[in-house]
Amino acid sequence: MTASNKKKILNDPVYGFITIPTELLFDLVEHPYFQRLRRIKQLGLSEYVYPGALHTRFHHALGAMHLMGQAMSTLQSKGHIITSDECEAAQIAILLHDIGHGPFSHVLECCLLDNVLHEQISLMLMHDLNRQFSGALSLAISMFDGTYHRPFFHQLVSSQLDMDRMDYLNRDGYYTGVAEGAIGAERIIKMLDLVDDQLVVEAKGILSVENFLNARRLMYWQVYLHKTSICCESMLIQILRRARFLIRQSEPVQAGSVQTESVYAPNTFRLFLLESVSLEQFQTNRTYLDAFTKLDDFDVWSCIKQWALHPDLILSTLCQMLLDRKLFKIMLSTEPFADELLKELEEQLRSNGLNDEMLSYFLIEGQATNAAYLPSGDRIAIKLKSGKVIDVADASDLSNIHVLTNIVRRYYVCWAKDLTLGSNVA
Repeated sequence: MTASNKKKILNDPVYGFITIPTELLFDLVEHPYFQRLRRIKQLGLSEYVYPGALHTRFHHALGAMHLMGQAMSTLQSKGHIITSDECEAAQIAILLHDIGHGPFSHVLECCLLDNVLHEQISLMLMHDLNRQFSGALSLAISMFDGTYHRPFFHQLVSSQLDMDRMDYLNRDGYYTGVAEGAIGAERIIKMLDLVDDQLVVEAKGILSVENFLNARRLMYWQVYLHKTSICCESMLIQILRRARFLIRQSEPVQAGSVQTESVYAPNTFRLFLLESVSLEQFQTNRTYLDAFTKLDDFDVWSCIKQWALHPDLILSTLCQMLLDRKLFKIMLSTEPFADELLKELEEQLRSNGLNDEMLSYFLIEGQATNAAYLPSGDRIAIKLKSGKVIDVADASDLSNIHVLTNIVRRYYVCWAKDLTLGSNVA
């Protein structure tokens, strides 16, 4: 393919026409690691609430790359020296920031891996790509991991006002139809500036930043932590938990285990069900990283369809319920639930034929937290007309700024309300 064919223009529903500006960026988009993101939905199971939420991590990464290009142009227009290599590296860093996500993104991060974050896998994959591209990603990696000597590049990739959040709020709001997600990203980007190579926002952009923070808070409660999404995610986690238990029981390599009927799973997926893979294992055994790059949402869905026919009553029931959208009921509270309520729900489930083993799969407790802005973290800095730089929490005149800066915690309990099962587990 000639070089001219590698400068592609894409039609994005959120921003209109966007450009893949360099050959290296094009080659990275074409790489199988990145193409896998087409098969991972951005919002996991949110489509069960918002039918339009079918966009992918692929969409999101390209959008974030586009916004990074706009940010580079804005900063250059204000007299800051940013080389073409730095521009490209910044766009590479944000393009690949989510490349380490597994199936269903954040939903299964907690139960497929042993305390391994997707950012850590993204970094490992970026290093692998750097080897494949003869060191061409070294600068991008230093921006991504925060070791580059100009810190604003890392802030644009990962901070409380980064291009990642700029895109996902706009994009998720667009595809869910939740208008509160609209944040005016273009205006915020136009207000960006640098002071001592640290990212700041000009004072005249503070209203846009306030809108951004408020939009993020609302999107968390209306989309990311929607009660129906919590139910769906809880069910999916229990499905994986049960499948993992059955697979570990049936594997012949485990001496003395109870033999059960095998549980279908592709070899790459089965590897992560059979083992709790740690970061050290990823780093020392190439098998795990190679297997991970083959996983996507379709692996999980194909298994769920098969598992709905499995003789294990817990596994098949959970899978069929999720396939048919027969979801758990849920209650939310600002306080932990009383033991009396939980015991009442347990007795209700027992009266429907559930035994002790089943209860832990069909009665789930948890909590969700939301904070739009954490002043204790990497702050959003506002540059006043005087040149003084202050925190947005000090610059804002929002009457509800305390709502945006407080961590809000919601407790939930969800359960299979009208489920009736036999007393024996197959």
